[in-house]
Amino acid sequence: MQSFFRMLGWSYVGVCCVMAAEALTRKRPESRATHAPPTQAPEGADAAQWFRRVKPYCNAVEVTVLQRQSPPPETLEGKGFHAACFALAGRIDDARRIIDALPADDRYRAVGIVFDVGHPVADAGDDRSAAPIMELVIDYWPNHYMALYHAGMAEYMLGQRALARRNLAEFLRLYKQNDGWRTNGLEVLQRLSDSLNVEADVRRPREPGL
Repeated sequence: MQSFFRMLGWSYVGVCCVMAAEALTRKRPESRATHAPPTQAPEGADAAQWFRRVKPYCNAVEVTVLQRQSPPPETLEGKGFHAACFALAGRIDDARRIIDALPADDRYRAVGIVFDVGHPVADAGDDRSAAPIMELVIDYWPNHYMALYHAGMAEYMLGQRALARRNLAEFLRLYKQNDGWRTNGLEVLQRLSDSLNVEADVRRPREPGL
């Protein structure tokens, strides 16, 4: 009986040795990365991060100190956000100087950033802030139809009727899609034309005998 159990034990040991040998000779699978490789940061990411950080200080009181203490990145995007910060603060001439210092072919790209920053201002109905920002955009990008629309609407609300007529007429010339933007533009331009006709009637001298 003891010899039987001894034989059974050695048989078990033999089986274990065979399994261990197979495990050592079996090829290990290649390891695979558990995370996707990091992608390159999008162009302008640093400038956008800078602007998000400083945007609360883009006002007439703090903007000058801000530019000294936390200058923007020296990139095209940095220049665009730098100009946008000044534009939000109402410092349009300073924003214009930053854009003018860029190569001519890059100015419209910088002013596109200014538009993106100023667009929510226009949507919020801050006409006094939006009108000069949109006029700045138009100066460098004359066929930017959304800047023309927002400039015209803001100027209409501010009573700047000549500017509003000019910008809305150009917007309607460029923008042909029949949607709410065009409907609003047509309606306001018609109001401006009607008021112009009324003024002309008031100023027209009466004929003798009437």
